[in-house]
Amino acid sequence: MDYQHTAAEVLQYIGGKENISHFEHCSTRLRFSLIDSKQANVEKLKSIPGVMAVRMTGQCQIVIGNEVVEVYDEVNKLIGTLPAGNEGAANAPKEKKKIGSMILDFIVGVFQPLIPAIAGGGILKSLLLLLSLTGLMDASGQTYQILNLIGDAPLYFLPLLVAVTTANKLKVNSLVALSAVGALLLPNLAAMLAEGAQLFSFEVKDIAYAYQVFPAILTVLLYAQAEKVFTRFSPKPIRIFFVPMMSLVITVPVSLLLLGPLGYTLGQGFSSIILTVFDKVGWIAVAILASVLPLMVATGMHKAMIPYAVTTMGELGKEILYLPASLAHNIAESGACFAVALRTKDNVLRSTAISAGISALFGITEPALYGVTLQNKKVLGSVMLGSFVGGTFIGIVGLQAFVLVGPGLASISMFISDELPKNIINAILGLIISFAVAFVAVLFFGKDKQEESNQQQARIDAPAPGKKQELKSPVIGEMIPISEVNDDVFSSKVMGEGIAVIPTSGELYAPVDGKIKLIFDTNHALGMETDDGIELLFHVGIDTVQLGGSCFESHVKVGDEVRAGDLLLTFDIDKIIAAGYDPVTLAIITNTDKYDVEIKSLALVDKKDTLMTVIRLGG
Repeated sequence: MDYQHTAAEVLQYIGGKENISHFEHCSTRLRFSLIDSKQANVEKLKSIPGVMAVRMTGQCQIVIGNEVVEVYDEVNKLIGTLPAGNEGAANAPKEKKKIGSMILDFIVGVFQPLIPAIAGGGILKSLLLLLSLTGLMDASGQTYQILNLIGDAPLYFLPLLVAVTTANKLKVNSLVALSAVGALLLPNLAAMLAEGAQLFSFEVKDIAYAYQVFPAILTVLLYAQAEKVFTRFSPKPIRIFFVPMMSLVITVPVSLLLLGPLGYTLGQGFSSIILTVFDKVGWIAVAILASVLPLMVATGMHKAMIPYAVTTMGELGKEILYLPASLAHNIAESGACFAVALRTKDNVLRSTAISAGISALFGITEPALYGVTLQNKKVLGSVMLGSFVGGTFIGIVGLQAFVLVGPGLASISMFISDELPKNIINAILGLIISFAVAFVAVLFFGKDKQEESNQQQARIDAPAPGKKQELKSPVIGEMIPISEVNDDVFSSKVMGEGIAVIPTSGELYAPVDGKIKLIFDTNHALGMETDDGIELLFHVGIDTVQLGGSCFESHVKVGDEVRAGDLLLTFDIDKIIAAGYDPVTLAIITNTDKYDVEIKSLALVDKKDTLMTVIRLGG
């Protein structure tokens, strides 16, 4: 890969450095906070050599894979110093965001940066334990104990780390925020609380705030508001000391009396709920989560699990759901990739699969997902099968993780426990099972004689290769690129190729002759199949399943034969928008492995306009 060329094109198609307010990277992605996300040309970004995928979810996330650091460095060289005022972006156009999206963005922004410190300390502790168990190091020696304390430091001082990340996310003074939370950990204060203390005649609860997350978040949220208020009203000559002083005077007492105990109670309750649920349906939860993780990672939904994992690790010192499930998924991705490399005759795919398989084996799955898994439904199904079988075993044996890091071969020591000697053995067995099932499933998928017979018959019955079918617009409105739809499952084309229209009229029409195959209970989506075998999914609105069908009325039922232009369902656009949902309507071809789809680019469309031409592939 030409890193300089890739970096230059990335910078060009996100709108230049003048459009960047913040820039960072994670293990596989460049992450841009853009002043105006509409300036980003998603289709052009996807076409850049070395770019695996692009996701627009609050941030502009560009998936590079294993070479992300090299591309990041080249982008940084081109950016240099961001133009003054970019951080604040005071004059930038403001985009409306849903409250749920804003909350998730805040939570991930607070917890995501914590992982390297927690993972580094945790791996150090697990390696020390391994050295102790093998007799290479004396656990009672001072060297061992000092190193072990170093490894424990990130979790012990988790409130301070959370204070910094929360302050950075809220764009307030991180050192003052750190001081406010640090006051809760003062040894002298802890000793005073243990003996019984009062503040303004109110009793202060004796709480150990080490390892806690929620008290620190609540404290910094209050501090952020105090800082803004006192900055607004403070005379500029004394602002440098007056604002921090008054903010601390307000924030710390309120935290000691109210926010600290509240946050501590939230943390305890959260852990209790998790343990109770796990006791009831633990192995099932691990198996199901492992099997759906490929889709969650592809759409970014797995980020919502990070706050849970960090909180649980701080509260319990272990995690029993997300990380064990991730082990099954990560290794299943690796097994599937190596099987693809063994079977394929495509040299480029073989090279990609080997590289992605190695990355997945070490806990980084996005190269495998975007480069191999999501390109083939059979491979995706094999990964999900391997993840489910491995996750079932892992759930039944009750595997526990003691380090917050991506599970893989290099980090397998995260499952070592002196109290649970079989835990590491179970982790290795789960790894082997997940790898083997996914590998075998990919290797022999399609070898079943009956399936081959069915495929041969399907080829006989199917329309001749090259036959074209035109599909009209299913709704009246404004057509937009599907890549701009505010839902990763659709915009990343995981579900298939298709079109998106912002409707101006609340009617959904059949774009082609066919048969109704599926209608969701909430009537917001339905599926049909044409006589030529084209499978279509219609979806009205984003997240509108949560409306429970209140804005939708179906005019067909499963099994109905429909003609192009027939009314399928009606929906109330005004009510959908008033409820806070995006009414964009999509028509997706879900079996694009059998068809080539040509999309027409139009502005205003009605049900007479042809938007897609579908061409049957040969073979």
